[in-house]
Amino acid sequence: MTFPAAARDIETSRLGPVVTIGVLFFIFGFVTWLNGPLITFVKLAFDLDDVNAFLVPMAFYLSYFFLALPSSAVLRWTGMKKGIALGLFIMAAGAVAFGHFTTARQYPGTLTGLFVIGAGLSLLQTASNPYVCILGPSESAARRIAFMGICNKFAGFLAPLVFGALVLQGLDHFDARVKAAATPAAREALLDAFAAQVHGPYMIMAVLLAALAGWIAWSRLPDVRAKSAEGGVTDGYAEARRIFSFPHLWLGVLCLFLYVGLEVMAGDAIGIYGAGFDLPLDAARLFTSYTLFAMLVGYVGGLLLIPRFVSQQAYLAISAALGVVLTTGAYLTSGYVSVGFIASLGFANAMMWPAIFPLAIRDLGRHTETGSALLIMGVVGGALMPYAFALLKQHIDFQLAYLVLAVPSYLYVLYYGLRGHSWVASALRV
Repeated sequence: MTFPAAARDIETSRLGPVVTIGVLFFIFGFVTWLNGPLITFVKLAFDLDDVNAFLVPMAFYLSYFFLALPSSAVLRWTGMKKGIALGLFIMAAGAVAFGHFTTARQYPGTLTGLFVIGAGLSLLQTASNPYVCILGPSESAARRIAFMGICNKFAGFLAPLVFGALVLQGLDHFDARVKAAATPAAREALLDAFAAQVHGPYMIMAVLLAALAGWIAWSRLPDVRAKSAEGGVTDGYAEARRIFSFPHLWLGVLCLFLYVGLEVMAGDAIGIYGAGFDLPLDAARLFTSYTLFAMLVGYVGGLLLIPRFVSQQAYLAISAALGVVLTTGAYLTSGYVSVGFIASLGFANAMMWPAIFPLAIRDLGRHTETGSALLIMGVVGGALMPYAFALLKQHIDFQLAYLVLAVPSYLYVLYYGLRGHSWVASALRV
């Protein structure tokens, strides 16, 4: 399928780098959106409650918080191309660790493997997101990121299906066998065999990531620098401004924190949400794919509409308002209908990252890499908000827990789309 709007935006000389970065975004999506089915997987394999199972996204997304700023320093030393290759090698090492420790049913080691994978991704994200913004005019940056988002979310749609086919087939039957095991030893043997199913797929993933790292390192991918960003701050006084002098950036960091929390809740927590209605495990393992399909549709819509028919900030505000409506719909319904509303949040969430990121790093000039790292730190929202949901639903109704976390977050995103992003103008006049 061809997207004329995108084609006009991408010059022939930029097509190769765009395709290469698109491949990377596909990898981001595939690895990131494995977390949803992994929550269900570890809950059974390690015999965990919901709170401990939600340590999966916690370990994964905490790495972004701790390593985004160091990633910015690494990128200044290596350049973006070598930094991307290094990030892929780190992900490969994390995949090996995850496969080994999960097969051995050592949960702390499993979480460590996820942390290392997240560390590699934090380096990749810190490099690739500003790279995409730099490849063209800032006014259409959301459209380019939307093109990358299609690659990302299509991979995210596939990831639960592939993982489910390889590892999670017949969950309800397997759960019944575990509960009916005649002896503790028989039960442990079943769980050992179940956990070992991830070893092969993750070893294959490690090999592919390492091979791609080598290809990127030796490719002709331009080593673009953030200072070449079009539309950035160019006068000497503004270039000398401190990073704290850009309110739109800091408001954007909070906005991205809340957005990622909302995205992960809709994608990774949807299986646990569905379990609150006692829906079958075999159905719940596919819920993440439904959310990602809705996101994929949202990205296509954004790609076609921004900026030709609507600005990226206006689309962000509309998306946030839709998020409030759909969250309320989920609270007022039950069963598969309520789960459908949560999955539909994927559509509302789709264009938030593509809009927030370029709005927040606009006019940062030489601070672009640092600003990008601060925004990537905001990804820690994907660790904290789902975990808060798991804790909160122990004390109040799980639908109400989702509502009280999601609605205020969408309202803040709405504020950023309407007003928060425009603080850049007043900052530059100081």
